[in-house]
Amino acid sequence: MPHKILIVEDDPAQRRILEELVKRFGFEPVSAGSATQGLDILESSRSKPVDLIILDLVMPEIDGLEFLERLSAYRATVPVIVQTAQGSIETVVKAMRAGADDFVVKPVNPERLKVSIQNLLKVNALTEEVKRLNQKVSGAMSFDDLIIASPAMNNLVRLGKRAAQSSIPVLIEGESGVGKEMIARAIQGESERRGKAFVAVNCGALPENLVESILFGHEKGSFTGAVGKHIGKFQEADGGTLFLDEVAELPFDIQVKLLRALQEGEIDPVGSRKPVKVDIRLISATNRNMIEMVKAGQFREDLYYRLNVFPVMAPPLRERIEDIPPLTRHFITRFAAEEGRRITGITDHALEMLKAYNWPGNVRQLENTVFRAIVMCEGAELTVADFPQIAALTEGFEVEVPPAPVPRPEAPRATGADAIIGSVVSAPANASSPSGMIADGMAYGIPAVTDGGHIRTLEEIEADMIRLALTRYRGQMSEVARKLGIGRSTLYRKMRDLGLEARG
Repeated sequence: MPHKILIVEDDPAQRRILEELVKRFGFEPVSAGSATQGLDILESSRSKPVDLIILDLVMPEIDGLEFLERLSAYRATVPVIVQTAQGSIETVVKAMRAGADDFVVKPVNPERLKVSIQNLLKVNALTEEVKRLNQKVSGAMSFDDLIIASPAMNNLVRLGKRAAQSSIPVLIEGESGVGKEMIARAIQGESERRGKAFVAVNCGALPENLVESILFGHEKGSFTGAVGKHIGKFQEADGGTLFLDEVAELPFDIQVKLLRALQEGEIDPVGSRKPVKVDIRLISATNRNMIEMVKAGQFREDLYYRLNVFPVMAPPLRERIEDIPPLTRHFITRFAAEEGRRITGITDHALEMLKAYNWPGNVRQLENTVFRAIVMCEGAELTVADFPQIAALTEGFEVEVPPAPVPRPEAPRATGADAIIGSVVSAPANASSPSGMIADGMAYGIPAVTDGGHIRTLEEIEADMIRLALTRYRGQMSEVARKLGIGRSTLYRKMRDLGLEARG
């Protein structure tokens, strides 16, 4: 979904101009003819909050400065661009002190307004990301902090909030990469244990001979190598939440001890003479079909029913397509900041391709895909060309490979300097072309001179050489770049500069 921008302007002509500009920039405009109407829109749009406000300072009844004062009651973090016909330093200073983030002078310069909107949205996104990370670290993340726009997630949020009201064991089921740990953190953040310890354990990554020690701890000298006392994950999470990811991977003998810990509220550290009481909220997760594992004798039935008291199913990304645009923009903002890249967004065509892809690796795959695209991108926006692997696997989307140059008839033999300058590059005798344009043994020439005998530009020759390489190596970009002796990012840039590749 595009960012929602509220325009508060009492002049109908100016309002229509701003609406058209905002649409042209790729955002969704919402208009208000007065400050009162603007405040009403903010109040009624809490389900899809406004991302930015363009505000006129001079309005009847409630002016822009008073609007800014009242804004904090709705959403103090929304960025505001004020516009004024006065342009005086005093007016701008008052507006900035009242909470405005930037200003433009009427008549509005479209490019100036576009840059201001993009910069403020980027800064606000980074601020929200920092806030989200701080809440994650402090154990205070809630469902409101999750990036959710799909109706398919509504049931999950409803169940998660209900589960958070008690200490009932929760089992989160879903494919790998759907964000089960984030859901678990949100459940804790909505519960009475908010702000307490959140200890996550990937059961599938634990060494089999150390599982018991890692989970329950051990006493000094309890086994070879135990040179000191170790506090296990259960005791680390005491008073907070213990999240057991991939719980189905636990060894059978550890399942027995886990069942006792859940039933009795106490654990037995390795080598300890007495049990230790622990107060934990258990949330577990799995990407396996645990019912089938129980039937096959691979998982204890009594433990399964103890874990599965409150099941929550996390849908895969392909079933919540509406989440792809906000997640993609979130990852673009995050990785562009981390990599120091000035990338402002993604083209509509590329976004449609991401929505059409199946995403077997779910949100984790989307995250890594956007990260790679940010590193590869040479422009200001991500295009289809920055997602070559996804384009190759998505019907109707592809990185366009330009046609090879038509073979030219062999020119008359020249002498002297012309024999060197006008020489051609010939294909090997066994060469073949997917387009069928090169027969065995046919000379595939890239002439260096025009029909009139003038030297061709390097840009023209380079374009022909890239076309030839793309055809010869069937559009395999890594191979094309390797044979041309350039990097992949340089190849993509040259293709764009030479007009050999359609932008997404």
